Amino acid sequence: MPRKKRKIRSDLRRLGFVESSGKGSHTNFRHPQLPYIITVSGGDGDDAKPYDEDNVRRAKRDLGVK
Repeated sequence: MPRKKRKIRSDLRRLGFVESSGKGSHTNFRHPQLPYIITVSGGDGDDAKPYDEDNVRRAKRDLGVK
């Protein structure tokens, strides 16, 4: 069973990302040490897509977090 979007958002906040509203159901996450933005679309109860999981893994790798 895939994780929910709320867990993806929570993981990004825990990593130090700051969220800002995007267009519609999109939320943009920025980190002061990373040059890219991660966008999470959909509601909190929606299932996370594989690319959402990939984005969290990439952010952890780039920040040196296990």
